[in-house]
Amino acid sequence: MLDFSTTQLQQETSSNTDVEQGNRVYDLIIVGGAPAGLTAAIYAGRAALDTLLLTGPSLGGQVATTNLVENFPGFPEGINGAELAQRIQRQAKRFGAHIVTETVNGVDLSASPFTVETRAQTYRGRTVIIATGAFPRRLGVPGEAEFFGRGVSTCATCDGFFYKDKRVVVVGGGDSAIDEGLFLTKFAREVIVVHRRDQLRATKVYQERAFANPKMRFVWDSVVEEVLGEQTVTGVRVRNVKTGETSVIEADGMFVYIGLIPGTKRFVGQVEMDEQGYIITDQHQRTNVPGVFAAGDVQSPDFRQIVVAAGSGAVAAIQADRFLTEKSAST
Repeated sequence: MLDFSTTQLQQETSSNTDVEQGNRVYDLIIVGGAPAGLTAAIYAGRAALDTLLLTGPSLGGQVATTNLVENFPGFPEGINGAELAQRIQRQAKRFGAHIVTETVNGVDLSASPFTVETRAQTYRGRTVIIATGAFPRRLGVPGEAEFFGRGVSTCATCDGFFYKDKRVVVVGGGDSAIDEGLFLTKFAREVIVVHRRDQLRATKVYQERAFANPKMRFVWDSVVEEVLGEQTVTGVRVRNVKTGETSVIEADGMFVYIGLIPGTKRFVGQVEMDEQGYIITDQHQRTNVPGVFAAGDVQSPDFRQIVVAAGSGAVAAIQADRFLTEKSAST
């Protein structure tokens, strides 16, 4: 398999930034270059929309840091995440999308054409798709970053298969941690839940399933202080928050579920969000602002799957095209 790096993705994308602005108004501006945004760009291009995709500093989002993606349709042998992102990017460019590696600093969605500002330029668009994703919170402990993708993960659905008959640690005590931990018991011989409290925060049904599962055990009142390993993870060092005592749990991997951070900071006050900061949409990816759509984890963090994000990006682009068609017909 070819070796694709995030740097290569940035270089290819940056080469397409020579877009003269002036009074130009795009049919569609897509904010976010992960699978939802990239797929939206494909569908928008095929609909002959003048489309600008602002990826941010890197293309592909979290998928670009994934070593092997095995659950995306059409790749029975799996595919490197960065390579997958690059392929989708090429497809979007083939259909005419302008792809620029600029970070959005501010937006004005109060009136159409909408304004999207980066440090370099100000862009205007008749419609906007927000696809800025949601990012797992990290522990911020030594070893976590070094072993991410080599034993540290935030997605059991993505990586659980690699831990068949192995021991894994799950950090967290909410619904996501316990749900993903239960999923991991399909593969791992033991799942050790490390939680900083003496009881779970997960809903009762998850707790009942977890306590009844013979593959799961719990380390209470404890936090991870360090991820240990050589080429891959070999264990985690934990500290009891009540006694201060430290110990090492031998493990082949660690899955972290301490919450997600939606990439919506720049859109606060512009579109309607829920209490957690996720953008609220209807089943057609429409926000409360006509002409503004949202796709991917930024509005649907429950599944966090590439194929789900890509599907929502396609829907958003189709709806943006229909919105423009209907608006043109009414004027």
